Amino acid sequence: MSDFVKEAYELEEQLVSWRRDLHQIPEVGTYLPKTVAYIKERLEEMEISYTVYEDISCVFGILGQGEPCFLLRADMDALKVVEEADVEFKSTNGCMHGCGHDMHATMLLGAAKILKKHEDELKGTVKLLFQSGEENFQGAKAAVEAGILEKPEVDAAFAAHVIGSLPTGVILTGKEAMSAVYGFKITIKGKGGHGSMPEQTVDPINAGVQVYLALQALIAREKGGTEEAVLTVGQFSAGDVANVIPERAVLQGTLRTFNRDVRKRIIERINEMVPAVAAAYRCDTEIEVINDCPSVITDDAVTAHVDRVIKSSLPDMKVIGGAAHGMGSEDFAQITECVPSAYYMMGAGVADESKWVGQHNPKVMFNEDVLPAGAAIYAQVAAQWLEDNQN
Repeated sequence: MSDFVKEAYELEEQLVSWRRDLHQIPEVGTYLPKTVAYIKERLEEMEISYTVYEDISCVFGILGQGEPCFLLRADMDALKVVEEADVEFKSTNGCMHGCGHDMHATMLLGAAKILKKHEDELKGTVKLLFQSGEENFQGAKAAVEAGILEKPEVDAAFAAHVIGSLPTGVILTGKEAMSAVYGFKITIKGKGGHGSMPEQTVDPINAGVQVYLALQALIAREKGGTEEAVLTVGQFSAGDVANVIPERAVLQGTLRTFNRDVRKRIIERINEMVPAVAAAYRCDTEIEVINDCPSVITDDAVTAHVDRVIKSSLPDMKVIGGAAHGMGSEDFAQITECVPSAYYMMGAGVADESKWVGQHNPKVMFNEDVLPAGAAIYAQVAAQWLEDNQN
């Protein structure tokens, strides 16, 4: 166990280099050609067998053989954000690794290198998933549908996420680590016309305002005080000029919940209420589902296993159980729904705390000191789980 940690820290310079390379080629969604090419090249250097799901830009590596089988996952897509972080390796292509996915991919590359060195000692199979499309909640679902959990069948899985506003050396875990997300787009259709004659039009902006207020009332009046739910409308667009009433208005937003019954009830009410409110103002509506991802619900036994690995191999790490529970969402949920899994949040705040900002901020920075620890955790969690779960 200590060998893995030692080997990870011996790779520190290489890990930083890989991370900075990836940081400068950020790509978004499920089309990541440069990122995929980079991961492929590294795996080929390590002589690790891999498959590329070209249509979804996911790379799947495999080590060892036989049963049982453990999956390690790292996301690698970025955000359509112009980087403002004060780092010499800043991205310049209009996109940014503002959520640390370059850190995750690097940690998994490091783990892959360590596990390859010890491949003959593995008591089963380790699958490596370098995943696209986490930010739009498409990548994990597509990977599952492509068969990532099959042949051999995955028995358990693990993923980690760095947090730039959490002290380095702190790790958070939780049963309900991340909420479900239901993303929606509401198009309200009216009748456009001259702004001086509103009586001859059907104003979709007016209807949209009423729909917006009604959506907020769902949270205020149709869920219990102890039920967790957040409904946010992040986009409201209509019209182009001041003196024209437009034909349509568009609202886009998200509903985040943990409880499936609460989620089902509020979604039903959105679909009942939106057309009814708009109809009162003579408008038609169309509701489109943008994304629909479940909650990250972790497994107690796999989480306890990861805890033991960290405490025995990296005793200076501070693991806080039950602290990972937030309304952000993460499509690793598509995997936790299928196999017992653990999900950890790793503190990666830079030394200067005045520079800490939240994820997705154009100025966010992550402490590269966590890269060896992350690589060691990934590698040891998988290898030890295989050894502990022999049939």
